[in-house]
Amino acid sequence: MSRFARYALTVAGLLGFGHAQAQSDTDLLRVEEAFALTTSATDRGTVRLEWKIADGYYLYRSRIRTGKPADGLSLGELQLPPGERKHDEFLGDVEVYHDKVAATQPLTLVRGDTAEFSVSIQGCHEREPKICYPPHATTVSVILPAASSVAANPLDTPPNPLAAPAAGSGSLQSALGQLGKPALDAPMDTGTAGTADAPNEKLPLPPEQAFVFEAIATGPTELLARWTMPKGYYLYRDKSVLRVPADSGVALGKKQWPKGVLHRDEHFGEVTVYFDQVELPVLLDRKDGAAQSLKLQAEFQGCEDNGICYPIMTRAVSVDLPAATVDQLKAGNEHYAAAEKQAEASPTAGNVDQSEEQVLAARLSGDRLFALLSFFGFGLLLAFTPCVFPMLPILSGIIAGAGDNVSTRRAFVLSLVYVLASTVVFTIAGVIAGLVGANLQAVFQQPWILISFAALFVLLSLSMFGFYELQLPTGLQNRIANVSNRQQGGSLTGVAIMGVLSALIVGPCVAPPLAAGVLYISQTRDPLFGGLALFVLSLGMGAPLVVAGTAAGKLLPRAGAWMDAVKAVFGVSFLALAIWMLSRILDPVWTMLMIGALAVASGIYLGALERLPVGASGWRTLWKALGVMLLIAGAAQLIGAFAGSADPLQPLKGLGGGAAARSEHLPFRTIKSVEDLERSLGEGKPVMLDFYADWCVACKEMEKFTFTRPQVHAALEGYTLLKADVTANDATDQALLKHFTLFGPPATIFFGADGKEKRGQRLIGFEAADKFAARVAKAGR
Repeated sequence: MSRFARYALTVAGLLGFGHAQAQSDTDLLRVEEAFALTTSATDRGTVRLEWKIADGYYLYRSRIRTGKPADGLSLGELQLPPGERKHDEFLGDVEVYHDKVAATQPLTLVRGDTAEFSVSIQGCHEREPKICYPPHATTVSVILPAASSVAANPLDTPPNPLAAPAAGSGSLQSALGQLGKPALDAPMDTGTAGTADAPNEKLPLPPEQAFVFEAIATGPTELLARWTMPKGYYLYRDKSVLRVPADSGVALGKKQWPKGVLHRDEHFGEVTVYFDQVELPVLLDRKDGAAQSLKLQAEFQGCEDNGICYPIMTRAVSVDLPAATVDQLKAGNEHYAAAEKQAEASPTAGNVDQSEEQVLAARLSGDRLFALLSFFGFGLLLAFTPCVFPMLPILSGIIAGAGDNVSTRRAFVLSLVYVLASTVVFTIAGVIAGLVGANLQAVFQQPWILISFAALFVLLSLSMFGFYELQLPTGLQNRIANVSNRQQGGSLTGVAIMGVLSALIVGPCVAPPLAAGVLYISQTRDPLFGGLALFVLSLGMGAPLVVAGTAAGKLLPRAGAWMDAVKAVFGVSFLALAIWMLSRILDPVWTMLMIGALAVASGIYLGALERLPVGASGWRTLWKALGVMLLIAGAAQLIGAFAGSADPLQPLKGLGGGAAARSEHLPFRTIKSVEDLERSLGEGKPVMLDFYADWCVACKEMEKFTFTRPQVHAALEGYTLLKADVTANDATDQALLKHFTLFGPPATIFFGADGKEKRGQRLIGFEAADKFAARVAKAGR
């Protein structure tokens, strides 16, 4: 559906009926008066079309078209002068005409002297409130002169087929019929400027014919609503609402819509629509059993397939409810209550092809206790993913730095505070994302925040090695030591701060359960239960951390050489975490240099360059062997970085064949906005869109372990591969994520050759290559 049509659909829905009605009949000119057309023949092969545009009105250049030539007549390309540039909030830059405009229509008439063809236009009323006319077409007949003469013929302007005005009425409300809303609030795109040689082209039907609504009572406590559409028209399910007067003594039950058709909408994304006819049974809760005439009001919206969208329409019908006995009322009300409960348990009934996060979101609306237990289980599974793993050395380092004699109870308290702090912040971030669409974790991926957090890890590492007194003046030593000790665990406040920072910066990746919780909040506007589900999910992720932290407090050695060795291990871990944080914003070469330097230093620390004494213990020999391996691994990182490699896991692979290494990666084309995506979807090929960010751990996993595999390359043969890099998290990135109701990366979305999303194959999070290849194959069916 066109952007003009989407604009009409969106603005019409936002403004509502009353807004357009504020424009009185006397203020708004008829379309023929607002854009008065005259025609004249300049010679036998050229017709001049001139519009006089009323003050306060304008014509869209791209909406002026000619077509439907009579037999024996062929039209050339319509010649239009450049228009005035106008920036539209939704449509971007467009060209319009004010005051007047003249166009030249070349033509060839084989026989006769009369050239007959159609002229269609579209324009708007510029004053507030802005109202746009629907596309208006008329047929003109121009008598062509002999070769040396010029003739002109007045314009023949039959009424617009969309209009059905009452006698003497010049209002746009009359032109659109009894819709309750007088006009579309934006232009609708049905083509481009120029010639439209489409002899079979038909104008859209009047709304009363395009969408026939009726309702009947099928029993004392039930009615049936029915919409009937001719071929080529469809009705939006989520834009259709039924209402009854508040004082009618009747309540309508939740609507259990039948299964619809999943349709990709440019503005609304994936929506469910109905073609031909749809019947909706509605249960009634009646307070009075007396026979009555119920006024039922239907508000709905629909479109012509590949054509225009109608504004929100309102129809009112009277339904004669028969009298009901006390037993019938009781049975009907019980049936109503049971249906309400079932509807709450299955809010997505009628959807086709649901994605995993949609299924999980629906589960939250069912048995709530079971749903919470399920989300706790999902959290336990997520605890063993690479996204959560970095939190383990942080917590263990806090326990190790809390003192030389940390009791099991003290370790449990520190672990619990750390996990609860991260859990609370994780929940708040999810609720905010669901309510306002802002990813709080993404906000904390700014370079200065990552650098600050990495610096904190370096300070923690230095405190583990005990180097402060060797490097800094005494006064500064004491200040840094005090701050560092507090963050290590000397105070519960410091531990809580580390938990908060871990949730926001280290944080778990977006996974289906997290996306489901956010989706539930955004759809139901129920932050309490949705937030509770996210809280339970994060508790599941934190439970293994509490166990590990408590065990660390019991298993860590007491003061002495072993404790110093353990602290050194955590010191190296903190430095590794600092490098991992900085890798999100640094070039891979610098990351490899830092990894290499840390590995070489660790190898030397373990005695890789020291001679083993005669009779050295097995442990001493083992540490030296580990040191030698780290020394070699670090050297490989350094050599690979200087050689131009960008993969820390395979630092030397590019030395012998850079082209071969690059060929493993999929040939993605980067897009930035919804408009970029729409252009790619119009190429007539299946499309895969991958959402990526430098700070997304699972995105890096997908790039390294899934997108490089031969079976994935084979499965994606023939696909247009698009990548949306949302690292910056700017307004354009957020708009693209919101377009697909996404909380953040990683996400992989598939589209068919028709441009419609395969919603059931949408992937949130990481997936192994074999499963991903199977998903691609299923999306291509």
